[in-house]
Amino acid sequence: MGVTRDPGTFREASAYYMAGRPPYSRELLPTLERELSLDGHGRLLDVGSGPGVLVVELAPVFDESVAVDPDPGMLAEGERRAEAAGQRGIRWIRGVAEELGSLVTGTYRLVTFGQSYHWTAGMEVLDTVHELLEPGGTVALIGHCAEGRPEPRGPARPHIPEAEIVALVREFTSDASLLSKARRSTPRLHQTDLRASLFGDCRTVYAPGRPDIVRDVDSIVAGYYSTSYAAPRRFGDSREAFEAALRALLWQHSPEGLFWDWPGDTEIVLATK
Repeated sequence: MGVTRDPGTFREASAYYMAGRPPYSRELLPTLERELSLDGHGRLLDVGSGPGVLVVELAPVFDESVAVDPDPGMLAEGERRAEAAGQRGIRWIRGVAEELGSLVTGTYRLVTFGQSYHWTAGMEVLDTVHELLEPGGTVALIGHCAEGRPEPRGPARPHIPEAEIVALVREFTSDASLLSKARRSTPRLHQTDLRASLFGDCRTVYAPGRPDIVRDVDSIVAGYYSTSYAAPRRFGDSREAFEAALRALLWQHSPEGLFWDWPGDTEIVLATK
């Protein structure tokens, strides 16, 4: 079962999200088009949309798109990005997944969760989504997956020292409970919940991850600040000390300040009504 979160969990993240989060596969949209026979019609609902990473990319192959997120900063950034991409027809709604039944109307061909499902109340939300889908409609739970995936050959840069950074987060934050919740493995959670929900079954497909992502120190700092467990407010008066320690650690691992970031392949867990 998922975790019902405080709607303010990501209230600082919008300023850092796009600068710090690795992108999904370049083949995400073609993979969904192929797997779901998308033809440019129907309605899309993106839940926990954040700054519109998924909805802005997928909107062109739907008649209508709706994005739901509890954070006004995320919604504002999503609208800005959509405008820049020429996607002016997306409807942006502030709210949480547990309120979908009262937030949106009509039926949808595809409902997406981009690294957001594990912050919801779990099967209760999946059952609501099942009711919102048109017959033959699909829910897609999308995220990065490195575990068990073959690592490609990348640029000659060191990996981001994630284990050491997580240790720093634990050292400088007063409450590390969100760390264990946010960093847990979600694919098994997704599959187990979908099979126990009204959907009854699911399947998983992968779109190849991007092997050429190179991140600098500022981008990595932004990436951690964009998370729930390492948002700036989590550090209180220790924020400056944490950031100084983090930057020193990164420069120690890479005198050039550049790192290879392979977040894995893009995992897409699909369940059809």
